[in-house]
Amino acid sequence: MKLALKIDVSTRRGAKEGVPRIVELLARHQVRATFFLALGPAHLFGRRWLPAVEIGRRCAAVLRGLQSAGFEVALQAHDPARWTQEIGRADAAWTQSAMERACSDFLRLFGRPAHAHAATDWQMNRHAWRLMQRLGFHYGSNARGRGPFIPVRNAEIIACPELPTTLPTLDEVRARKDRAPDESVSRLLDLTAHETVSPHVYTARAEREGGALAAQFASLLEGWRAQGYALCALEDVLASLNLARLPRHAVVEGTVPGRLRPLSLQGEEFLVGQT
Repeated sequence: MKLALKIDVSTRRGAKEGVPRIVELLARHQVRATFFLALGPAHLFGRRWLPAVEIGRRCAAVLRGLQSAGFEVALQAHDPARWTQEIGRADAAWTQSAMERACSDFLRLFGRPAHAHAATDWQMNRHAWRLMQRLGFHYGSNARGRGPFIPVRNAEIIACPELPTTLPTLDEVRARKDRAPDESVSRLLDLTAHETVSPHVYTARAEREGGALAAQFASLLEGWRAQGYALCALEDVLASLNLARLPRHAVVEGTVPGRLRPLSLQGEEFLVGQT
């Protein structure tokens, strides 16, 4: 049984402080993970009118160190705050410019093209889904869902496998019934105790699991290993799949408990000939 760890790094604090703490935890448990990096401006307190710093430039050594240490590194938005505010109403030109800027950030920092993309807060639009294929990504992790699939948006097949997040985040579980952090850990472990989804994908935030929730994240890693999961990177999941046999599923907009904004969800299976 595989459980992939997806780490979103969306702020300078997450890159500078959260990433080293998470790397230490992963090394201690001898597990892999995929880090999805935002490399553009980080706005103070998430407010775009306040001064911003370029995450990729200010934290270059830390982020390149991830690749040197053997972790998979991939791409998030150029400007996460702006992405979440604009993507729902953005046109094709804005979306393409934003994604190409993020790709340029990655190429400049790592000297190679980004091979995978994860949308900030699982926010996408139809133009972004189309660009997954056109920009040459090997896979995406842009949606919430039940298992790997080939996305279909507005009856258009997107030839880029999707590895969706299958588990709620710690903060979502806490928000549901005002649970304490340790109770949230128990709830997540209950969800994976009797495996019904394989592989699972869990999304952590460098700012949280690398900060105030570090102890709870460590408990999750210990619990999942005790349950028999192989904790891995998303590229390890991709390598284990028969891509020709992946089901096609519509991607739709909806909500999940504990999160206010609509986000991209894995919908019903899309059958050949379906209209």
